[in-house]
Amino acid sequence: MKYLLSLLIIVSALTAQAQQKPTELDKSPMDMSYWPNNYPLLKMNGKAAALPVARVIYGRPLKNGRAIFGAILKYNELWRLGANEATEIEFFANVKIAGKAVAKGRYTLYCIPSENKWTIILNRENYSWGAYTYDSKKDVLRADIDVDKNNDSTEAFTLYFDETKNGANLIMLWDDLKAVLPITLAVK
Repeated sequence: MKYLLSLLIIVSALTAQAQQKPTELDKSPMDMSYWPNNYPLLKMNGKAAALPVARVIYGRPLKNGRAIFGAILKYNELWRLGANEATEIEFFANVKIAGKAVAKGRYTLYCIPSENKWTIILNRENYSWGAYTYDSKKDVLRADIDVDKNNDSTEAFTLYFDETKNGANLIMLWDDLKAVLPITLAVK
């Protein structure tokens, strides 16, 4: 019994040490991007609609001199498209991605990276940490997009919307790669 009690105390102490304190900075901070860009500022200045078209919430892991694609992120394996909690994208209007209708709502955004393309996945299971509870039966959309080499290296994983004539591109940058997911507004 003493052995079991000692083991329980040791495990509890290790668990307590492993937890991040609320005053510590996260190594992969959370960020948010809007379509239209700078939506909160536009709204405060009375220059924006009541709601944005979309926003993405994600954790921003750092490269830190590491090899990323094909190394830390294995090719052809599911990635939460960021760090910590799985990336969430919310559409405040109906949109189209890869010619497929996507109803307004909140989705979890995953990616299966390979050397020449990324498979982007919208899944209706929200509030997931990592990709540990991913269920493909809850996929709403899968779209393959090209990935290109970038001239510059991006230290912190970055997602942002770049408005186009017909909608916006969700730009994904990290290390020396760039991927682009075109999104258009659905016509009523």
